[in-house]
Amino acid sequence: MLGFVLLVRARDDADSTMRIGITVSKKVGNAVVRNRMKRRFRALAREVLPAAGIPGADHVLIGRNGGIERDYADLKAELAKALARLR
Repeated sequence: MLGFVLLVRARDDADSTMRIGITVSKKVGNAVVRNRMKRRFRALAREVLPAAGIPGADHVLIGRNGGIERDYADLKAELAKALARLR
């Protein structure tokens, strides 16, 4: 099971910047767990999106239950693979 769901939507405007949105629901855990997961997702986005993201699109990461226990390297590989599949 993946630690996140990735949604990507092209904005269809002249701006080629990539935007990121991160959401983690209360079902995942308490505030400490949710904030920790969001920090991990922001770090992932800083590393992976510049090279593998889709220019001019909005990228949304939705945290799932198993995401906080997953190894950071596994999450990074999964995000890169998901973005490659979308390209």
